[in-house]
Amino acid sequence: MTVSKNIIRADVRALSAYHVPDASGFVKLDAMENPYTLSPELQQELGRRLGSAALNRYPVPTYANLKAAICAKQGVPSGWDVVLGNGSDELISIVSVACAKPGAKVLAPVPGFVMYAMSAQFAGLDFIGVPLNNDLTLNLPAMLAAVREHRPAITYLAYPNNPTGNLFDAQAMLEIIREVGDTGLVIVDEAYQPFAGDSFMSKLPEFENLIVMRTVSKLGLAGIRLGYMSASKALLAEFDKVRPPYNINVLTEVTAAFMLEHTEVLDKQAAAIRSEREQLLSRLADVAGVEAFPSAANFILFRVTQAGLTGTQVFERLLEHKVLVKNAGKMHALLDNCLRVTVSTPAENALFLTALKSSLYS
Repeated sequence: MTVSKNIIRADVRALSAYHVPDASGFVKLDAMENPYTLSPELQQELGRRLGSAALNRYPVPTYANLKAAICAKQGVPSGWDVVLGNGSDELISIVSVACAKPGAKVLAPVPGFVMYAMSAQFAGLDFIGVPLNNDLTLNLPAMLAAVREHRPAITYLAYPNNPTGNLFDAQAMLEIIREVGDTGLVIVDEAYQPFAGDSFMSKLPEFENLIVMRTVSKLGLAGIRLGYMSASKALLAEFDKVRPPYNINVLTEVTAAFMLEHTEVLDKQAAAIRSEREQLLSRLADVAGVEAFPSAANFILFRVTQAGLTGTQVFERLLEHKVLVKNAGKMHALLDNCLRVTVSTPAENALFLTALKSSLYS
């Protein structure tokens, strides 16, 4: 204890580790995962390729073939490249470290993805959170004022936003990108793009300060931990200096390359989830005692409005029914009494609705 107190930073010692609850035996609807698996035929072929992977060798550190496949299949503008990360988390860390000049700041709407603030803290950057409006939309005047006051090195705009699920107004985002100008970077985080349709990827050639970040996790590949970001060649060259040389393991590389040959499978799964999302939103609208917010992601945020019940109480009752969702009310005051549920298969969505009604009315 004395050694850790003497050596470890005080702000790190004050933190709690990122908690992932044990989901054994639960209907797992807390982590925005794709519920669908691959067909037996694809599993067999993938297994064959993984079996032939050169586990005795380091990966080729440029990942040229995988990056070319991502650029070709994921709408990266012609002539633009990507940097790969061990999930989006590592990419956020890379950008944070690369931009960590003394006094530099990070700006983002809140509530938002927790790793924006955590990575800023770990890199020694100040984090400024700008609250959303009460209806969870982007507060453009407050964002512009914060940019002018703080001149942040990094501004994050999630599109759609997690944990709220909504798409911020695209024109408002463009205003922020222009206001930041050449004094900082704007990262548009499109982790949930397969469920939103819209994208800022085509805007990259228009803005030297723009980075578009994505992950394959929500597509159905959360287990391989692969993220990518695209930006100008000059920016990517700087980020590549910070990236660990072998950050993508060969099993991830083989799996990602294989699935990029079968994007139609992932596209079909995403379409099924989008359809289920709309049905689940419709059914939640008929449940007395909750208010569901619009979503362009693969999850739905809803507020418990039932008299005499809190969101935490409903969360705990859902656990008794072996249904695990996210208690979003702990994240920010704007999310008071809110829970977040992953859109899943028709069967799991039905189990959730039954458990929710029982939790509200029993």
